[in-house]
Parts: sequence; C-alpha cells; structure tokens
Amino acid sequence: MKRFFCFMTLASSMAALFASQPSSQLDTTRIYELDVVEIVTTQARQTTPVAHENISPETMLRNSYGNDLPSTLALTPSMIATNESGIGIGATSIRLRGSDATRINVTLNDVSLNNPDSHSMYWYDTPDLISSVGSIQVQRGAGVSTNGSGAFGGAVSMRTDALSPDFQGSASMSYGSYNTNKQAVQLSSGLLRDRWVLDARLSHIGSDGYIDRASTNLSSYMAQVGYYGDKTRLKLLSFGGTAKTYLTYNGVSREEMELYGRRYHSSGQYETTAGPHVLADGTHVDYHDDETDNYLQINNQLVLNHRIDEHWQYHSTLFYTYGYGYYNQYKDDAYLASYLPLNIQDGQADLIRNKIMLNHLGGLNASASYQNESLDLRFGGSWSYYTCPHWGELTWVDGLDADALQGRWYDNDVNKQDANVFARADWAVWQASRHQALHLFSDLQYRYVDYKAWGCNDNAVWGDEGVYMQEINVDKQYHFFNPRFGLNYQHQKHQAFASVAVAHREPTRSDFTDRYMFAADDTYPEPERLIDYELGYSYKSSSLALGINLYYMDYHNQLVATGMVNDGDDALNVNVDKSFRRGVELMATWKSTKWLDLSANATFSQNKIRDYVDALRDSPTYGMNLGDMTISYSPSAMANFSADFHVKGFNAVWNTQYVGKQYFTNNEIEALSLDAYTVSNLDLSYTFDYQKTNTVRFGLSIYNVFSAQYESNGYGYSYMWDGVRYDEAFYFPQAPRHVLANVTVNF
Repeated sequence: MKRFFCFMTLASSMAALFASQPSSQLDTTRIYELDVVEIVTTQARQTTPVAHENISPETMLRNSYGNDLPSTLALTPSMIATNESGIGIGATSIRLRGSDATRINVTLNDVSLNNPDSHSMYWYDTPDLISSVGSIQVQRGAGVSTNGSGAFGGAVSMRTDALSPDFQGSASMSYGSYNTNKQAVQLSSGLLRDRWVLDARLSHIGSDGYIDRASTNLSSYMAQVGYYGDKTRLKLLSFGGTAKTYLTYNGVSREEMELYGRRYHSSGQYETTAGPHVLADGTHVDYHDDETDNYLQINNQLVLNHRIDEHWQYHSTLFYTYGYGYYNQYKDDAYLASYLPLNIQDGQADLIRNKIMLNHLGGLNASASYQNESLDLRFGGSWSYYTCPHWGELTWVDGLDADALQGRWYDNDVNKQDANVFARADWAVWQASRHQALHLFSDLQYRYVDYKAWGCNDNAVWGDEGVYMQEINVDKQYHFFNPRFGLNYQHQKHQAFASVAVAHREPTRSDFTDRYMFAADDTYPEPERLIDYELGYSYKSSSLALGINLYYMDYHNQLVATGMVNDGDDALNVNVDKSFRRGVELMATWKSTKWLDLSANATFSQNKIRDYVDALRDSPTYGMNLGDMTISYSPSAMANFSADFHVKGFNAVWNTQYVGKQYFTNNEIEALSLDAYTVSNLDLSYTFDYQKTNTVRFGLSIYNVFSAQYESNGYGYSYMWDGVRYDEAFYFPQAPRHVLANVTVNF
C-alpha cells in the first residue's frame, strides 16, 4: 500500500509540473472544452455495459426550488425517496432496487459523500446541493468502480457545474405550504485576465414541516475558484452549511394516528399536570423546544485536470471534509443507571442529553486516461483517512445539581482507512462506423479497508451483575477484489449490453455496535458479496426511446434490515447466507409532438432470502426456517409516468409515481408492512426571456395533487412478552396536497 501512496504523490507532482508550463492567451470556449474532457471515473459512458440514467439539466432545475435532491433521484427507474417531515425537506433518504442509503454509493467529483462510519448519505448535511450540480448519473446494480463504500444497490455520481466564461448571476425565492421557504443567490465573475473564474452561491431553506414540530432550518454555500491554462484546469471549491432539524425519527403508530391525527409524533414530549397542550385522550403534555439535530459540514476539494497530449489526460482531487454535530434530546423517565457518571443504580428521572460527534475526512484521488479511436483506458486509485470521536453529555437531570452532571456518559472513537486501485478498459474490437460497433469492457478494482473502533458506547447493557456501558473493540481489515466484465453492441438505433460484476462491502458501525440488541451470540457481522448479472437493450430515434433491462443480483451474507432501528434511527441488520434480487426494468420516452414529451419507467422484481432462518433473539419465530421470504423494504413493483407540455415560455410537467407494498421485517407479516401508494405532482412555470441570458421564471409546484393518504417509510418488529405476541410498527405520514411557488431571475 505504501508504494501505491508514493505513486499517487509522484503523479500529483508531475501533473503540477505540467500545469506550470507557460501558455498562450485562452479563448473562452476553452473553458467548456476543459470541463467536458474532465475525467469523472465514477461515471459510465454511453458504451459502458451498466444500467444507468442521466438526469437532464432541465429536470434538475425544475426540482431545485426547495425539495431535497432525493425527490429528483426518485424520478429514475427503481428509485424511491423517503422523508420524515412529510414534505420532502430535511431528513430525506433513498432506496434503489430495495437497497437502502447505506448501500448506495454517492460521489461528487469522484469524492465519496457517504459517511465512512455509517455508510449513509445525509442529504441535509449538504443543503441545496442540486443547485451546484452540473450532471447527475444514477447507476443501478454494482455499477463501475467507485470510491468509498461499495455500491450494493446502485450509485449516484455527480459533478459540479462548469464555470461560466461570462459574467452571470441568479436570485431565487420560494414560498409555500407549512411555511416552506427558500432564498438563494448565485454570482459568477466570468473570465478574469483570460485565466480565472470566481463563482459563489448562498442559500437558505426553511420549513415548519407537515409533521408537528418537524421544522427544518438549512443554510448552505458553495464557492469556487477556477484557473484555466491551455491544457490545465485547476479548481478549488468549498461547499457545505449548517442544518438544524427537529428530531422526528421515532415515527407514529397506526393507533396514534387514529387518536391524535396523522401529524402527531411524540419526540420531545413529556407529561405534566399543567401542560399547555392537551391530547385527544385528555393527557396534558409539553414539548422540549430544542429537540433537534444540529450539524455543520464543510467540504473542500482541490481538483486538477491536465491534458498531456491528444491521447493522455491526468486528473486528481485532494479533499478534506470537516463535520461537527449533536443531538439535543429530552428523555422522559429515563433509567438513571444507564448514565454511569451519575453513579445512581436505581430510579428514573427526566433529563436532557447531548450526543456529539466530530469528524475529519481527508484523502486523495488520482487517475489517468488514454483515448484513441478504439480504446478508452483509465486507471488510478484513491486513499482516505477518517477519524470521528463520539461522546455524550448530560445538560440537565431533574432533581440533580449541575455539579453532579460532570463527565461523559459514553466516549468512543473511530479510525478508518479506505484505499483502492483500479484499471478500466473500453475497447472497440469491431467498428464499422460511429454508430455500429462492438465494445468489450473490463474493470478491475482492489480495495483495502482498515476499520478500528474503541471505547465506551452509548448502549447501556443490563446484565446479571448490574448495568454497564457497552464496550467497543473493533479492529478489522478487509481485502476486496471487485472485477467487472461486459460487452456492448450498437447497430444504428439499437444497442444491447451484457455484464457481470462482483462487489464487496464491509459492515457499518451500527452493524458492529448494535448487534447485541437482537443477536443470540457475540459474533461479529460478516462482509457482504454481490455478483450482479445485467442484460439490457435500448432503441433510440429522434422521437422515441425504448429500453429494457434484466438483472439478477446474487448475494452472499447480505446484511438485510430486521425492521428494528437503534437509538439514532439506524437500521439494525442481520447477515443472511443466500439471497437475491431479480427483476425487469422498462423505460420509454416519446416526443409525441414538438410541445409534448411523454415518459415512463417501471420495475417488476422478486427480492428473496433463501431458506430464511429467523436470527432475532426475541422474535416469536426465533430459530425457525421460514423458507424463502421477501427481503424487507423491497417492493415488487414501482413505476413512474411523466408528461411534459411546453409551448414557448410555458411549461407544465405532470408526474405520477407508484410504489408497491413493502415489509418492515423478513417474515412477511401484514401488521409490519407499508401499504402501496400512488402520488402525483404537477409543476407549472412560465419563463420570460428578455435577452439571450436574462430570464425571469415564475413557477408553482403542486405536490400530492389528489391528497393521497400514504406513508413513505416506517419500521417495525415483533416480540414475545408473557407468552403474548406483539407487533410494533411506526410510520412516517406524508402531507396532503401542498404547494410551493417560486420566482427566479437570471442575469
């Protein structure tokens, strides 16, 4: 590994020498040429035998006025977006082919945005990212070699927008239901001294949320400085912001919805005899007014792209991410024995606690490419180092003085190194013309992971000898080899591909630390392996595009969700020996007239665990072989339909999405399931075009047009108590019809 790091350092130094060569005056169109040829190693080309979808700039623009990026991603095949606040802002997430966010690799400029510890992408940590993205590609299945945790359901590869050689700017304001609002301003300097471009964006997004107290307050920025030489582009960018969201991850039961309404949730709630709020059953309650998740994240990237000659290019990115955040939580009648610094073995009391984390992630990506008429060769690697201490503090305990609260009630640390090298080739072994060729594809990646976690965790374990805090002592190293092979045949308007890919993935922090909550032994979780088989065909003409993709994803030791969650809403997972996902994805786009475009996609699938043995210690079916069972959170049917009507400056886009039934657990229990739902949205806009670049856009988005009552997500589990079976399920209801108006000025 040391040789690999030395090579990357040397390559970066050589590229810097190339960049220092004298150059002649730069034509402004050269900026676009350099941006277009930039190596994005995590994105698939047209001839790459990978099921993928590129989201159009128009779609990104139309969805950038308030909602989080997952709402846009959900327009692509096999994708679902979930949200806790009920309106698509704040705690949002995605699932692809039934795989949750921890199994979907997300990169920006080839830099992984997934948290190295939890593997999740927390979209509100990078608010309004969609406004700074120039391209988004969604890959389904194992995809191409990537950086960070493996793609076990798919990958989202993004690239920041190209800098403009002309002075330009924009200002945008949105306001809608539930006090949802957004303000954004962007300004670009244009080309300065024939070499430099400056660009900056500021934005704020706020909402009260549909769910009671589900407030969101997000502030974000992005600043870029670009230098353009004749053959070299150097770009320094920094983006991030602050997020403050009310904690709503506990959900609501069916019984609570019937009694208190769909907007009810209990986070931060406590009973009091003179409480200002009275529930439907007459209970007086009040709420902790700072029951919030608070987070600051700053992402920095130094991107170098150099064209060595007409065939060779070099690309490297030096990156560093800083993050600091904490939960502020009220706990009603908490067991004091769970907080060891208090040294109280018995009794309960109300208290307020903070759960805090401070993380640093730094590293380097480097790659080179060679291209001629028949061969596209890319190779390179990445190294990153992550450290993150976690600790907890008590700020108030009913009946105790502040002096008694000193000390941390848990304290642990994490170190993780993640490195990979890859080589990828796309070879046109036969080419009769530009639109008639046979390509062979290979992609070989070696990945090394060193993961260490130690200290005292926040889980209180109740044993025969009393209460103690869970000890963490994880020291794991993983060596993964991920080969991918395929072929792509194109004949005029027809294209077909076939591929097979192997991917591996290490367990998350929660897989290690929270396993004791349900496992009957003290074993560690196993890493996962995926063999992904894909077969696709597409037809494209000037007015019609059709596509079909067949997939079979064969898993060994897949970590599937049990339906339970930990104290931070992370899913609890269990290894299953053999499981698979197989299905067919259908896509169609028809430009029926010059003013109407129609598109649709649908996925029909089976997602099964073979001979599932229930390994949950307290489950009523513990130890039983239940046969082939449906994998949790995996609908067998999903579909999208879209109609885009446009005449001159007027645009109307209708979208309808259907998502089939989902089970929370792997036992196919009806009481622990999420009903199928259909939801429709309508986007209306009119753009006044005063000059070539000066426009004013007025827009109105109407979400859930028919006020469908549905829940986008939930969780649940079963247990036995005194010989009686209990099924507990909790849901995240979504808002009925609501609107968001917007005005945007571009100059």
